[in-house]
This record gives sequence, structure tokens and C-alpha cells, in this order.
Amino acid sequence: MVAHNPLFSGRFTLKKFQATVLNDIWPEVLFFTALEVKDLGFNSVLLPVLGTALSLVISFRTSSAYERYQDGRKMWTNIAAASRSLGRTIWIHVPLNREDKGLQRKQTTLESIIEKKSFINLLQAFPVAVKHFLRGEQGVYYEDLYPLVSFLPRYANGINDPTDRLPLWHSDDNEQEPIRSHVDNPSHDQEKCHRHERGEPTLVGGEPDSLSSSRVGKKCEDSFYPEALPDVESQPPLKPAKNPPENTIYDFIPLLRLFRWAIRAILRRAAPRESRCRKARHVCVDSNVPLEIILFLDNYTAFLARSDLIQPPIVAALGNHLATLEDTLSKLESTCNTPLPFAYQAHLRMSLWMFLLFLPFQVVTPIGWVTIPGTAFASFLLLGFLEIGQEIENPFDYELNDLDLDCFCEDIQRQLHEITAHTNPDPSEFIFSPSNQPFVPADERNATQIVASGENYQTPEADADPGMNSVRRTLVRSWKAVNTYTRDGNRYSREKALSNLSG
Repeated sequence: MVAHNPLFSGRFTLKKFQATVLNDIWPEVLFFTALEVKDLGFNSVLLPVLGTALSLVISFRTSSAYERYQDGRKMWTNIAAASRSLGRTIWIHVPLNREDKGLQRKQTTLESIIEKKSFINLLQAFPVAVKHFLRGEQGVYYEDLYPLVSFLPRYANGINDPTDRLPLWHSDDNEQEPIRSHVDNPSHDQEKCHRHERGEPTLVGGEPDSLSSSRVGKKCEDSFYPEALPDVESQPPLKPAKNPPENTIYDFIPLLRLFRWAIRAILRRAAPRESRCRKARHVCVDSNVPLEIILFLDNYTAFLARSDLIQPPIVAALGNHLATLEDTLSKLESTCNTPLPFAYQAHLRMSLWMFLLFLPFQVVTPIGWVTIPGTAFASFLLLGFLEIGQEIENPFDYELNDLDLDCFCEDIQRQLHEITAHTNPDPSEFIFSPSNQPFVPADERNATQIVASGENYQTPEADADPGMNSVRRTLVRSWKAVNTYTRDGNRYSREKALSNLSG
């Protein structure tokens, strides 16, 4: 993430140059410039020296950005692994039978399954909440998040009192769109002022405060399937699961942004002071939604421990998985909210511009007309690497080169549903099956045939005493046969290997 550019925001003042390093280095620059004022000729020796130094700096810039990109991917892998482990532990180790014993309360098997599945659904909401959190989209009122958390308590005292609303359900009434530091939407504040002047209803969670279906708003063409989530009603209509900024001509011709800034400055000065529409200041009360989800999951772990429903090692395992999720969330937040210092960015870009500006004067004598394509290629190469480093430094947004967070969330969703599809059967229901051949390759009989032979197991060759001696010999023969197959490949047939072992 690149720090906010202070030079083109608000009123222009000379103090804004303190965001660069110009105010620190101008005496040295002036001094060395004065030494060369008598001779304005360019020496080509500057080309390899400055070019090498500048290339090293740009390489370091790109490498550090790519390292952040890779760290973001690794941390999302940690979220997926911890989510799978946490879901597996809850689904398998939390018992279904509940009796009135101590802090336990009797409930049916169906109620226990619903309880576990609901908390695994809440675990599924964690990566979705992290995705919106990293993109600066506050609150829970999104099509892919709200259906998974809508059952959570909303009020501290269980009474429908707005003053007791819990942090998770606070929404910023003054924000119509998710907060994005990288989106410049000048018509946003004007539209809100017009709404206020027309007396339209207050916006809650980004939409008019009226009961409506959750399936409203702009839909992206891919990567969201509402059919896989509950269809619940929401007081504020839900925002889209994906809401990338719309491309404008300024994204394709960045130079026009300078003209846009100048026109706005002129219009602001020409407009009467009382008619200017300014955004009202307010206090943000939005909560850290991923952290709130971790709190509910941790509370469930504490409930299981207090009720003696799980053993202490399982409690420790659940705690470790939750700690992994929280630690990963902190690292992702640090990566997303640690901007590149603007002074570094500005100085590097200005240095590159100056190098490219003086490059033709240094190479025109030796290469002549080739200077034109050569300069174009050098500009493409150096500016391209600089822009790549800037683009991938925050890999959590909607750019084409960013990480596909929606795909990661859907992958975790599929895996958690695969875990809950496991029926936790008794091993005796499937172990002693005609399809199970446990002693292959030394003994090809299935489990049903082996059990039918009684306690005195006998090897197929009957060359050992019945019982455990035969079992052990069969297992040793299986090892020898597998060792022969895997080491010698096709040199031995299966029958030849078994005959050699029996001999």
C-alpha cells in the first residue's frame, strides 16, 4: 500500500513539501549544481554509474514488494490450515450425547449437530470477514458474510435497545460505500448532501433503512454463489460480496488527474462558501469483525471446557488453532496497513524521471537515431518495474495482479463442508467389510474371511503356528513383498516375488 499523496489533497501549501526529502537535500543539490554551472556538457560516464545504482534501488523496491505479496499468500495458507484443523476438531471431538451433568444440559443428538455445524459456519465466516477487513470494507452487511453471522446476539442485555447494541452490529450511518483509501469518488459527498436536502431516509450500513431481501445490489459476474449461503432478511440491504472500483479514464491516462485536481481547486474557490458540501465528521464505531468472530469461537471453546465435554488436550488444540487465526490476522493487518513512506516513493520516482530525462543527451552521440527506441525501451523497463512494485505491495485488493481472496474463501468453504459431511461412524461399521483386505499382499483374504476363521489366525501357507505368530509372519511378508515391488519395479512379477519370499 502506498501512502496517501499529500501534495494533491486539500489546499496547496509549501509545507506539504515536508512529505518529500527536498527540504532536506536542497542545499547539497544546489551546491553540486553550482559546481557544474560552467560546463553544461554531459559525460556518458554518468550513464553506467547512475544507471547501476538506480537499477539496484528499483530491484530492491520490487523484491520487497514481492516479498510482501508472498507473505500475504503464506498467511492465507495459514488461515486455511487453521480453519480446517479447527473445524475437524470441533466436528469429530465434540460429543453428540449431552446429559444433565454438572454444567452440561441435556440435548438431543440433532441439537448437538446443529450446534457444531453453526459454529463451523461461523468459522467459515472468518476468512470472508478477513477479506472485507483487508479491503477496507467495514461492517458485516455483505451478501457473503451476513448470512453466516446473522444468528449471533445483537444486544448486550437481550433487549432491542440501540444503546445496548454490541460492537459487531454497529454500522457507520454516514458511510454509503465501503471505505476505500484508493478510490476517489468526488460525487459521493455531493450525493449524500442532496439526499439530506431532499429529506430522504438515513442510510444504515450503506443502504436505506428499510426491510428488504439480502439479494440486492450490484453482482459481480464471477466468484460468488449466493445459493450456497442462507437466504436471510436484513434490515439494511446487503452490499455485494465483491465491489471493485469502476475503471475511469483517469486509470488509463493518469496525467489527467492533474487537470482534474486543478479544475476542482478552481471550482471550490468560485463556489460560495455556504453552498459547499462537506462531509460531516463522525466517530467510527465499526468493530474488528474477524476479531469478534474469534471471540465467539473462543467462547464456545471455553463453554466446552467448562462443561467437561472435551478433554484438556483438545481444549489446548482448539486454543492453538484460534491463536493461529488471531496471529495471522494481526500479520495481515500489519502488511495491509504499513504503507510505503511517501518520501521514499517520491524520491525514487523523481530520481528515475531525472535519469530518463537526461538519458538521451548522454547516448545521442554514440548511437545517433537509435536514441529514440533505446530511450523508449529504458523507460518501459525501469518504469514498469517501479509500477509493478507499487501494484503488488498490497495484494489484498481488486487489481488483476492481487491475490484471489474470494477463491481462497470459497476453497475454505468447500473444505469445511467436506468436514461436516463426515458422519463420524463407529469403526466396527466399516472395518469388518468384504471390501477390506488388511494383510495384502501377503494375505489376500478380506476382513470378513479372516474374522470367520476364528481367533487362531493361520497364514495362507500354514507354515507357522496359528495365532499371533502367523499374524506377525504375514505382516513381515507383506513388508518384504512391498519392498521388492517398489525397489525393483517391473523386474519381478507379483507371483515371482511371493514365491521367492515363501521359498
